[in-house]
Amino acid sequence: MLEGDRITRIAVIGAGSWGTALANLLAEKGLEVDLWVREEEVFRQILDERVNGVFLPGVRLSEGLRPVISFEEALRDKQVAVLAIPSHVFREVLVGIKPFVRSNIVMVIATKGIENHTLMVMSEVAREILDERCRETLACLSGPSFAREVAQHYPTAVTVACPHMGHAKELQELFSRDFFRVYAGDDMIGTQLGGALKNVIAIAAGASDGLKFGENARAALITRGLAEMTRLGVAMGSNPHTFAGLAGLGDLVLTCTGDQSRNRSVGFKIATGMDLQEVTRSMRMVAEGVKTAQSAYELSLKMGVAMPITEEVYRILYEGRDPRDAVKQLMLRDLKAEREF
Repeated sequence: MLEGDRITRIAVIGAGSWGTALANLLAEKGLEVDLWVREEEVFRQILDERVNGVFLPGVRLSEGLRPVISFEEALRDKQVAVLAIPSHVFREVLVGIKPFVRSNIVMVIATKGIENHTLMVMSEVAREILDERCRETLACLSGPSFAREVAQHYPTAVTVACPHMGHAKELQELFSRDFFRVYAGDDMIGTQLGGALKNVIAIAAGASDGLKFGENARAALITRGLAEMTRLGVAMGSNPHTFAGLAGLGDLVLTCTGDQSRNRSVGFKIATGMDLQEVTRSMRMVAEGVKTAQSAYELSLKMGVAMPITEEVYRILYEGRDPRDAVKQLMLRDLKAEREF
């Protein structure tokens, strides 16, 4: 991937909580890290105060992390670019960075989502826009990782996936810290689907919690949610074992149970009486599962894969179905053998 060169120069595109946490993790290793920032307010805070008070408040950022406001400056002479931007602007941002992407730069996708309308995962979008520039140097990073806990050096494990295991191992070394353990894999599609679909299931788990349905219901949603995530992944050529790992089950459990989960919070608030517009207006940071629910539902229809939990989340968000009615629909489906997906 980098022909034996030591990786020292990195761009991180996106200064939300996750992009900032990853940029800081790398800068603390003594690497040269430029963080592209969209918001002037965030740029000034990082430059003058060494904090991102908007998206990652209370965390002191490394002096080695340099905020920049232009794509050209962020990507100049860089060996690796980490893409940590919301999925709904992923295409727009890639179009913006395309003129400044070196032919041999390694692109690490840290965005979790499925694009509306095209139904592409982010690596497919990147390949379409960047053409041959990045076909051999694309990778993705995913797993159960709340940004704040990473920034606070809490023990965390994730996976980095790349079509070539040798390349994945290079990136494994790049991101690993004594509190941040990175596993390597080669299932790009499965890793990205796990990171995207778990957000939809987390909305269902949040709604269940908001309705006070208890822990049995949450466990059922996580288990059967994993089943439908795996079904879709296998239909798209993924390794089913990917969904039993960090990018699948690991991220699913965290997002369905953690109090920091924005997607779980969306479901909880809807179940307690707020409508979707009220919920999204109340959140500064993006809950990826809201847009992914539409893409995932349409993708399930396209692939002919049954995803009943995803379907009900879609109907709650976009058709106004009452969450209690959605639960009834799920509980009264035709009875099946458990391994009959």
